[in-house]
Amino acid sequence: VAHSTSGTASPASFQPQKFQYTLDNNVLSLEQRKFYEENGYLVIKNLVSHADIQRFRSEFERICRKEVRPAGLMVMKDVAIVKSEQNLSEKAVTKVQDFQEDEELFRYCTLPEILKYVECFTGPNIMAMHTMLINKPPDVGKKTSRHPLHQDLHYFPFRPSNLIVCAWTAMEHIDRNNGCLVVLPGTHKGPLKPHDYPQWEGGVNIMYHGIQDYEKNNARVHLVMEKGDTVFFHPLLIHGSGQNRTQGFRKAISCHYASADCHYIDVEGTSQENIAKEVSGMVDKFQGYEGTVDFKDVWMFRSRLVKGERVNL
Repeated sequence: VAHSTSGTASPASFQPQKFQYTLDNNVLSLEQRKFYEENGYLVIKNLVSHADIQRFRSEFERICRKEVRPAGLMVMKDVAIVKSEQNLSEKAVTKVQDFQEDEELFRYCTLPEILKYVECFTGPNIMAMHTMLINKPPDVGKKTSRHPLHQDLHYFPFRPSNLIVCAWTAMEHIDRNNGCLVVLPGTHKGPLKPHDYPQWEGGVNIMYHGIQDYEKNNARVHLVMEKGDTVFFHPLLIHGSGQNRTQGFRKAISCHYASADCHYIDVEGTSQENIAKEVSGMVDKFQGYEGTVDFKDVWMFRSRLVKGERVNL
């Protein structure tokens, strides 16, 4: 709310600013709220400690060495190395997701410094819906380390979208050389677009769907981030990442959150039907459920209450 500090002010000066994508609390400054409202993302510098990031890195390495095997965890490889002779190691694993049963990695989702900001978008009742630690590999020349431009809401059977947010934390310096995030500011104001696999010559990683008809002339912003920096972004924001041109692995850890007041929707007959079938089929394969899992079941299994009270989700 804008207040007059001296002299007289017109009645309009006392009208509250209308915010659609952020909620009223004392965490975000007015400028931060305006930035997120206009652009659909917000970077908070140095939010997660280096000590915590080292703990997450160590746990990821333990998973790669098969020293721990959390229930429900999915361990994924890049399509370019999936047929290689490499054993399961940090150099073979490109992503672990659904780590809600790994106490150490899931600690990221409950960090007070993260939840403080999440609440600005979801409100006080917060569900952790989807977890990932991404280990983007050096590209082997086929450009498979890229992630096509997409909207995260394509993967989610719950609404409303304005009560969903992703927290994505850099685990080391990230720039265009090692495949930083690229965002199309303001695209969170548009609709959910149809997604499918891009026709890339070198192949595409599993479930890496991309938008088929985005505006090529949209301005793009590459998010250069330091270790511990965290970006919060809206699920309709169009974003992706480039290939990793370095010899090292680019790591980031993330969690998608939603208000517990959100509700599930039926995606049958919508543009999300393709990913719903693919996700359900993959979970069946990984977990051995033999066709008994539907899209909603997957998300109910993944979700965990991290603050407040469980309502609908």
